[in-house]
Amino acid sequence: MLFTNQSLVINGKDEIQDPFKANLILAFGSKRLVADDQLYKLLTDRYPSADIVLCSTAGEIAYNTVYDDSAVITVISFEKTTLRTASLNLNEFNDSFELGKSLVQQLEIDGLTSILILSDGLLVNGSQLVAGMEVGNLGKVLITGGLAGDGIQFDNTLVGLNGQPKMGTVAAIGFYGEQIDVRSSSVSGWDVFGPERIVTRAIGTDVYEIDNSSAVDLYKIYLGPYIDDKTNSTLLFPLAVKLPGRSHYIARSILSISHERNCMIFSGDIPEGSTVRFMKANFEKLIDAADQAAKEISGEDESYSPELAILISCVGRRIILGKQVEEEVGVVSDYFTDKTSIVGFYSYGEISPQMNIGPCQLHNQTMTITTFNEF
Repeated sequence: MLFTNQSLVINGKDEIQDPFKANLILAFGSKRLVADDQLYKLLTDRYPSADIVLCSTAGEIAYNTVYDDSAVITVISFEKTTLRTASLNLNEFNDSFELGKSLVQQLEIDGLTSILILSDGLLVNGSQLVAGMEVGNLGKVLITGGLAGDGIQFDNTLVGLNGQPKMGTVAAIGFYGEQIDVRSSSVSGWDVFGPERIVTRAIGTDVYEIDNSSAVDLYKIYLGPYIDDKTNSTLLFPLAVKLPGRSHYIARSILSISHERNCMIFSGDIPEGSTVRFMKANFEKLIDAADQAAKEISGEDESYSPELAILISCVGRRIILGKQVEEEVGVVSDYFTDKTSIVGFYSYGEISPQMNIGPCQLHNQTMTITTFNEF
């Protein structure tokens, strides 16, 4: 059986419990707390033999509650599952693709069941990262995870594995053995509208032209006064993207607008030739999407209740939901029993398979759930 315990470190106050020997610690917290070396020291003093992962967030999740300026600490003891971990920093590589490829190769393939990835959310190109991981994923195992956050500030993010968190770091946790069941689900819930359009000029995450016209000028029609907004309201207007050769749309958030270069800057690559449509939020559909994600995890087994559920939801969803943000966390927790420890965070990007099958991809504006059971 997998044993977990959750605690909070709020405003620096130590409330950590210590009921058993742990082999994995997940600490999701505000950048202020994650950057404080006292948190890492506290965890290493308590759990010297555990792998410790720290990740900054845009909000922390524990059970059916969303927190700010806190650290949610999840203490985990796997009874039958072996763990291997690895981390690399972008400053060691030419690009995020090579980092992702090398990171997966750091893990042993034999017996590998799944990989959980926690990545810097701004310096690392998330779409290139997952593409590189899939090239290195020779065993074709399930890869899920997310990109770190920094509230709605978007200054820098921090991730650390068995060390003080740094910018540009990506951490991987490999789960090994035949007695662990790992499942994932990822659902968006945004509405698409307007005609399909083609990206005709783009470089990486920068989109210059759509249908041979200025992307910025086209977006002005839809963003209106938000085109010059400095409070990240552009997160409310993502783009649905169908990559060349793919049959399903994925969401891409707008991170910023460069008037100097006359381009839109997105959270992941949008290659030339991609088909795109505009998206808009529907409050009820966002909640329904979280409900659907939990339902897909359970499948046909209505009694399914995992021992651990990691929820990673997009900061854009949090902005839309506002004071009702806990509703999307609540509908997920309603699917599980008290047996399930629920932990997670609001992110700058979510990593999971497309439509819950095939290779992992970078998503935005989704509720992504990964569950763990030992049997």
